Amino acid sequence: MNKKYFNLIITLLLVSPLVFAGPRSKRGLSAAPELLIPVGSVGTALGGSNLANTSGLDALYWNPSGLANTIGTGEVMFSHQKYIADINLNYAAGSYSFPGVGVLALSIKTMDFGDIPVTTVDAPEGTGATYSPTYITAGISYARNMTDRIKFGATLKLISEKIALVSATGFAADFGLQYFVGNTGLKFGVVLKNIGPNMSFDGTGLEDFYPPSGTQGNVPSEPRRIVLGAFELPATLELGLSYDLKAGKNNMVTFSGAYMNSAFSADEYKIGFEYNYKKIFYLRGSYLATQDMFDSKFNKDDILFGPSFGAGVNYQFGKMNVGLDYAFRYTKRFSHNQLFTVKLGF
Repeated sequence: MNKKYFNLIITLLLVSPLVFAGPRSKRGLSAAPELLIPVGSVGTALGGSNLANTSGLDALYWNPSGLANTIGTGEVMFSHQKYIADINLNYAAGSYSFPGVGVLALSIKTMDFGDIPVTTVDAPEGTGATYSPTYITAGISYARNMTDRIKFGATLKLISEKIALVSATGFAADFGLQYFVGNTGLKFGVVLKNIGPNMSFDGTGLEDFYPPSGTQGNVPSEPRRIVLGAFELPATLELGLSYDLKAGKNNMVTFSGAYMNSAFSADEYKIGFEYNYKKIFYLRGSYLATQDMFDSKFNKDDILFGPSFGAGVNYQFGKMNVGLDYAFRYTKRFSHNQLFTVKLGF
């Protein structure tokens, strides 16, 4: 391995633990929790266990270094899912490979909460007006093959949140590496996600008018604004590995696993498998366990998401490759998550 690339890997592994110092009391208190909502049917069906072998546009959310594994000139991808509480999540991405330079990709994720009635103290049943929160995450990604075995990728994300008359804007970055152990079928991956400055809400919705302090009588009111605190982004460190097991000429099973550490949630352990026939038909499944499950006080009713499953087809039409994928994720207390993804390669 080239020495400078080895040093890069070691630096990432040494620096990454500094991101996650924090007490368990921080759980659920991060900014921009939508950054943790998965996109794409392939990775969701595999429960995020595939960060060591994910490739193409499917890799953008899980490990941007996998973008370097793009086959052909480029890809476009569209995904839709019905998230919890009837929230619609839409995702679109496109990539283009520049020979000798690397692969560049753009992506956008939007959340649709529907129309919410405006209520006030004087009209607790609603004023007749509505508002619709707007959550958008846009990203630009770059990845390249550093050597024949090492892939590196990064994503810079712009985060925009707006709820009625208040809004927040932030920036985050993901950095990932993949290492392929020759032709053994064994692969390793590491990724740092959502590294960036704190975010806070501001806007005219936090203003109100009050009489000046210490005054009496009919004195004109003056505007005052509530200053909200800033919250940290949900940064994570994830490590993964995968192994390809060939079964004859046309069949292959990939076993994958990953570990995720975060200051805002319990540590997660993910395992998954993918079977493919001639790289045309795919079956996938995964299971996720958390550190809390090993606690004697653990309550299984606290689990929100359960196992995931999925399937897909991939077919070549002339010079265009068409992929259709579906994922199902068990969800407690809400309707189960279902994702549909279309990907075109050229």
